[in-house]
Amino acid sequence: MGWLQRRPDATLASFHASQLLDRFNNALKRQVLSLQEYFVLAGKSIGFIFARPFYRGDLVQQMDAIGVGSLGIVLLTGFFTGMVLALQTSVQLRTFGATMYIGRLVAGSMIRELGPVLAGLMVAGRVGSGIAAQLGSMRVTEQIDALNTLGTDPIKKLVTPRVLAALIMVPTLTVINDLAGILGGNVIAELYLGIPTSMYWRTVWEQIASGGFMLTYVPHDFIHGLAKPLVFGGIIATVGCHFGLKTTGGTEGVGIATTRTVVTASILILVVDYFITQLLLAVLGT
Repeated sequence: MGWLQRRPDATLASFHASQLLDRFNNALKRQVLSLQEYFVLAGKSIGFIFARPFYRGDLVQQMDAIGVGSLGIVLLTGFFTGMVLALQTSVQLRTFGATMYIGRLVAGSMIRELGPVLAGLMVAGRVGSGIAAQLGSMRVTEQIDALNTLGTDPIKKLVTPRVLAALIMVPTLTVINDLAGILGGNVIAELYLGIPTSMYWRTVWEQIASGGFMLTYVPHDFIHGLAKPLVFGGIIATVGCHFGLKTTGGTEGVGIATTRTVVTASILILVVDYFITQLLLAVLGT
């Protein structure tokens, strides 16, 4: 009798386990399919850069939206990050009587690491979400279907200009962010530590030169600082376009797409930053 009572329970447990396994399997298939769609989209968008027709007007419009529109937030972020960095490190350097090297520390940190990552995260938050919201709204209002009906490739018309604009403007914003951060450090060095501006900038150049040069004239620090934002720009634009074009479910779906874009792009920037740093250190040696 006991065996007969336990058998339905075992059958029910097996049924639930099978359902759970099916859900996991379906979720895994959706993630793999989404990843495949992302790489196809990224590949096509980059390939279309070299194919006619060229949408130059759209490119200029996107460069203005990504670059000029993000200038204020990047300047503020870089300037105050440089000031905080100089303040925090001055405490440690003062212990060893080495405050004169504050310029080297600020320049090395901003150019190699903080400048590219902070600019990437700021642009991901502001521009990545905007791209996903624009394309998501076009998807739910069937404007993208209308482009297909008219014989226009949505990837070439909508994605490629955004990707190319991000590849150009994110490195540019990073350079501006680096300069703003070094200037912020200069303010603290002169007003708080009493270090003359000439000495501060001399140590900044010593830091840049100490890393070595490629082809005699290109400092390794600049290669570190410009290779990363180039990759970050591609990540931000392609992730925003990917989630935007996949949007379903009306305005609620648009909100979900923007959130996923910011989270995914931010995580990818931090993860990819580590691997690019490892690669550059292995190749350049410094």
